[in-house]
Amino acid sequence: MLSTNKLAVLAFATFVALRAPAYADDAVIAKVGTLEIHQSELDLAVANLDPQLAQLPDDQKKVAALSAAIDVKLLAADAATEKLDQTDEFKKRMQYLSDRELHNAYFKKHVVDIVTPDEVKARYDKEVAALPKQEEVHARHILVKTEDEAKDIIKQLDAGKDFAELAKEKSTDPNKSEGGDLGYFSRGRMVKEFEDAAFALEKGSYSKTPVKTDFGFHVIKVEDKRDAPPPPFEQVQDQVRQLVMRDKYLELLNKAKASAKIEITDETLRKGYDQANKQPEPGSEPVAPAPKQ
Repeated sequence: MLSTNKLAVLAFATFVALRAPAYADDAVIAKVGTLEIHQSELDLAVANLDPQLAQLPDDQKKVAALSAAIDVKLLAADAATEKLDQTDEFKKRMQYLSDRELHNAYFKKHVVDIVTPDEVKARYDKEVAALPKQEEVHARHILVKTEDEAKDIIKQLDAGKDFAELAKEKSTDPNKSEGGDLGYFSRGRMVKEFEDAAFALEKGSYSKTPVKTDFGFHVIKVEDKRDAPPPPFEQVQDQVRQLVMRDKYLELLNKAKASAKIEITDETLRKGYDQANKQPEPGSEPVAPAPKQ
């Protein structure tokens, strides 16, 4: 069953998909007989190209869009000659398209155009404050084939040998050239045996017994522990702006629904619609965790 949140997201996605490009110069760029094709029509044609054509370079996209626009003009003129624009089916479709475009124009005026940078930053701060704490460790490791090799490495560490230098010399892992450095990672990123051992170690300590995994035997050193940092604002500000716009869109919908009586004659559809709209208001959607370093 779709919730209010999902319904709103679907409607929001529809607006984004159908958003028309802005243009300043509406010059005539082509003529088809007596019919003119304006820059605005080309822009719309480019925006609505098939996804495969949309991947073309800009100059090729414009050619493809112009070709499509010319084709549309030609057959639209023939359709009008046959009075296809006067059929009930056509008029109903045009009414729906008109309503949809008015919906999009209203959305743009009352949501897209009024979202401020301060609102987006405030929402980011709210989302970051709500993120659950997640511990990360910064570890190095030395991977060898046998337990005896790992025990010998531990003895050398006990004698004062440098961990990174031993990793470069002894480890069979591809990151040996980096001194076995694995960077920061959270739980769920490594195999369980390795993860359990790493998170059990104190900062600055190394494993006193070899850690066996399917890869071999590891000696692990924890360089640091910390709470995972939030993603930088610059990295997620577009995502956060979408959340702000979504909530403004829901406010518009709730206000419009409160002042209108909605009647659905189909019983099954009515129950489904009522159930979806009984769902609680969508809460915060957490900002994505920071990428692993």
